[in-house]
Amino acid sequence: MDTKHTASRDNHPSRRGFFALAAAAGTAAALGALPAFTASAAPLRPTSSPLLSGAAAAKNQLWWQAPSDSHSMIQQGLPVGNGRLGALAGNDPSSELLTVSDATLWTGGRNDTLQDDGQFPYGRDDFGSLTLLAELTVDIPAHDLGAVNDYRRTLDLAQGLVSASYDLSGVTYRRQIFASRPDDVIVLYFSQQGGGTYTGTVSLAGTHGESTTAGGTGRCASFGASFANGLKYGAAVTAYSGTGKVTVTGGAISFSGCKDLTVVFSGGTNYTPDSAAGFRDPSLDPERLARTKVLNAAGHSATTLLNTHVADFRPVFEQLNIDLGTSSGAQRGLDTWQRVQARYRDDVPDPELEAAYLQFGRYLMISGSRGTLPMGLQGPWLDGNDPDWMGDYHTDVNLQMNYWMADRAGLSDCFGTFADYCLAQLPSWTEATQRLFNTPANRFRNSSGKVAGWAVAFSTNPYGGSGWWWHPGANAWLCQSLFEHYEFTQDRAYLDRIYPLLKGAVEFWEARLVTTTVTDASGVSREVLVDDSDWSPEQGPQDAKGITYAQELVWNLFGNYLTATEVLGKDASYGATVDALRRRLYLPVVSPKSGWLEEWMSPDNLGETTHRHLSPLIGLFPGDRIRPDDSTPKDILAGATALLTARGMDSYGWSNAWRSLCWARLKNAEKAYQLVVNNLKPSANGSNGSAPNLFDIMDMGGGRGIFQIDANFGTPSAIVEMLVYSRPGHVELLPALPAAWAASGSVSGVGVRGGFVADLRWKNGKVTQVTLKSVGGRDTTVLAGGASRRISLKPGQSVTLGNLG
Repeated sequence: MDTKHTASRDNHPSRRGFFALAAAAGTAAALGALPAFTASAAPLRPTSSPLLSGAAAAKNQLWWQAPSDSHSMIQQGLPVGNGRLGALAGNDPSSELLTVSDATLWTGGRNDTLQDDGQFPYGRDDFGSLTLLAELTVDIPAHDLGAVNDYRRTLDLAQGLVSASYDLSGVTYRRQIFASRPDDVIVLYFSQQGGGTYTGTVSLAGTHGESTTAGGTGRCASFGASFANGLKYGAAVTAYSGTGKVTVTGGAISFSGCKDLTVVFSGGTNYTPDSAAGFRDPSLDPERLARTKVLNAAGHSATTLLNTHVADFRPVFEQLNIDLGTSSGAQRGLDTWQRVQARYRDDVPDPELEAAYLQFGRYLMISGSRGTLPMGLQGPWLDGNDPDWMGDYHTDVNLQMNYWMADRAGLSDCFGTFADYCLAQLPSWTEATQRLFNTPANRFRNSSGKVAGWAVAFSTNPYGGSGWWWHPGANAWLCQSLFEHYEFTQDRAYLDRIYPLLKGAVEFWEARLVTTTVTDASGVSREVLVDDSDWSPEQGPQDAKGITYAQELVWNLFGNYLTATEVLGKDASYGATVDALRRRLYLPVVSPKSGWLEEWMSPDNLGETTHRHLSPLIGLFPGDRIRPDDSTPKDILAGATALLTARGMDSYGWSNAWRSLCWARLKNAEKAYQLVVNNLKPSANGSNGSAPNLFDIMDMGGGRGIFQIDANFGTPSAIVEMLVYSRPGHVELLPALPAAWAASGSVSGVGVRGGFVADLRWKNGKVTQVTLKSVGGRDTTVLAGGASRRISLKPGQSVTLGNLG
């Protein structure tokens, strides 16, 4: 290998641009820290345009030749978001529709009682549900879709911008829609070339029976209300133009003869992530604040608002770039939905589309996870008030999967909402655990009668509440995700912050584990520690002890806790106790009947062979106790591989993504790639696959498909994992590179566990160059093409290796 060391200078062109643009926008210090809906200082405005040129922007643009059907917004609407507000835009020329959500607009509450059957209530009133904040409509009656020509709409992933254009009577009309984090507003800007004008109305409607009225001394329309749970919310809209006439009358805005029109929306709730305050700020008036925000933004031109937004959004997006190869001219000539259909119909790789799918997932992460709450099952994008499973936080894979991508794909700052959520909920989770977990109604109660620490149910909400059954293993899995963020960043202050979560989960499991005797194949018996009566998600018996899912998670939890005690210099004595417990944990074996890694402490398969969950393979991914090297016994590796094979290659999108990640860990590139391709399959009549707007659709049967966002993050995670595998002290390049991407390619900005960022290039399946930069890491081993190199760096330093393999 050729080696070149570099000091702390950053070699990422996009990262150099990041600091300049973010400083210009006044957002560098606040990156990833948008608070709940609240007053904030006016953002600094960039002094030069951060907008990309047409050719540069086109690289990360998706496009379509028709607007969304207003009755199919969840599959056709284009998403925008500022990390808290999310909207789907329909882009019909005569009636622009936005369905707007706020991530904190939840019904329900603590929901901290158990029913007689041992379940927490799980409805929209008790547990609660994410709901729509408003519908915003801009009607332009003269612009009938049937009369326009050359219609095109675009989603610019790099700049966070939805655009639409069309010709009508010799005039080209354009609109741009974006959700600005610095100004905390959604902006719609209508312009034209050729002497045309706009005449119509702007309507703001709540979705819970609210009344919209004029406000802000007649300059905007707004509404405010509260739920039965006491949560207050409100929204406001204003419009302005350099020409023509704009009038607010009652709750409607009319405009006429306008050569340009800017519409500005804002809204939110009085939710605050503080359990002691009941998750409410009683002093906040959301309607008044929404009026203030839209009127403040309206003091600037649409161009200024757009530049401020792009200066904030683009640097975050550009922290990772990817090139998986060149698509054909014919493929490039198709719009996005046509390309998705052609990829499935012709079974021909489309590497640029596949790279764009990864970037679409990153776009959603930036747009949906820079606020107060993490993204649940649909993120902040709804088309009604009844999302399936309430749009909640499922803790048996879905919430965790939403954030597998963040650190791997250059979006570590977006992980903060996940950690903030867990910390904010911890007091409520702990209190409920101490009071309810060992009640007789709970079938998963600890047989010892002891209880400590905290646990959660299968579903959680933003009010410290739980839904459905208790889920003992969830605390360990949440902690695995939390700790893995530390592994990527080596942020000691962050580790100290999450330490109470780690320790509380460990204390829960110290109280829960029970002793049993196992006998190995040679007849030797020994006592081991196992999980008490439990349920392997979401199948099989609900009273099984020692399920593989829990055993692997607890083994991982205890190990991560020990690392935390060492790094932070805390609780050495308790650490020794935990280490002794970990050494006694039972770890799964291979069934002599099936040859599979056992899911239960039984040689029999007690569930569905092709079940959607890969719970017994959690030690393969996201854990890595099981891996294809000499550290894993051959029978365990073979048993895990056999079980993964038996699970099949055709499931829901999130399940396919998890399968792809497991195959990537096993270095089976073609199986991992096929599962990525399966998720790109066009959904038809509600079938599993991708909707026209690339949202993942989950087949519920009977022709009904629902949007579930986890696959939109899990699949990009798999793509990254196929290119770079890492664990602390170990980085492997191109571990599962499929033939479709092998000719040539590159990726920059990949997060590496151990505290590094990797940029690499390859040709003919071999790495030609890699640059590894320390973001806190010091020592690791780089492997590629059969060669390995031990490197040592100081934080901020980088090293470039060439001639690998």
